[in-house]
Amino acid sequence: MTLQMGLDTFGDVTVDRDGQPVPQDQVIRDLVEEGVLADQVGVDAIGVGEHHRPDFAVSSPETVLAGIATRTERITLGSAVTVLSSDDPIRVFQRFSTVDALSNGRAEVTLGRGSFIESFPLFGFDLADYEALFAEKLDLFATLLDEQPLHWQGRTRAPLDGQRVYPLTRGGLKAWIGVGGSPQSVVRAARYGLPLVIAIIGGPAERFAPFADLYRRALEEVGRDELPVAVHSPGHVADTDEQALEQAWPHYKAMHDRIGGERGWGPMSRAEFDAQTGPQGALYVGSPETVARKIAGTARLLGLSRFDLKYSMGTLPHDQMMRTIELYGTQVMPMVRDMLSDSA
Repeated sequence: MTLQMGLDTFGDVTVDRDGQPVPQDQVIRDLVEEGVLADQVGVDAIGVGEHHRPDFAVSSPETVLAGIATRTERITLGSAVTVLSSDDPIRVFQRFSTVDALSNGRAEVTLGRGSFIESFPLFGFDLADYEALFAEKLDLFATLLDEQPLHWQGRTRAPLDGQRVYPLTRGGLKAWIGVGGSPQSVVRAARYGLPLVIAIIGGPAERFAPFADLYRRALEEVGRDELPVAVHSPGHVADTDEQALEQAWPHYKAMHDRIGGERGWGPMSRAEFDAQTGPQGALYVGSPETVARKIAGTARLLGLSRFDLKYSMGTLPHDQMMRTIELYGTQVMPMVRDMLSDSA
């Protein structure tokens, strides 16, 4: 099977040539242009994340995806991720089935609990219900994927007795489960028969091999056929290793330190950054060949069907992200596939 290769973005608020933050409305328009370019250079998929913070411009991924849908021809359009715990599963399905219609069958959704929690108080949910909300809403969403009259009940909303949800899709809506490091989430994905996306944002890929193995064992135990496993990891591509590292470093450090200040992490040193961008790190930063070799190694190690590079990196400017997209589609992807075919 050919490795599918996508790009993900959170709509990070970038800086202009004077180092000033770009207004959020412009960030969103720039993101649409990034999606158009990704389609033009042959990238298989683009995923847009959901956040409710000042450092990320996108709070409604499917609205942005709808804009990209009307200007593209072939690229798959998905979320990275949709925070299902603080949303309405029926509304989520309706919004993505609408994107599916606009794109002529190219929509998909990645469901997750989300590592940021701003959406919970914003939409009136109690963080004490973090686990229960996701478990129950995922159960309802999995039922929705059949696109049949609903017969469902739980404790977080009124029961459903025979209602249908529209618009219907022509070929079904593909849904993934995004996980960060919870074995329970891995097993849950297998139980519902949903493909798995593993977010690897720190440490070596081999540390996550047990999750891929657990998922495959769990699928076998519940009598399901093998399903795709994907990885989502951050990265940046430039013409040379040195250029990529020097472009990414200040923006990645600023993002890491800002979020780390909220979570109790210490400031990132250059040595830590260099370790993460090295062969055993989680950042795919470098020239096309360097990034391709690292992606191919991760794909072999984990038996991947798909790899998604999270190409937005804090305040990294739009023009540098556009160059990443161009190099990823025209050079990295062909190199990775050649490397994997040579080792098959």
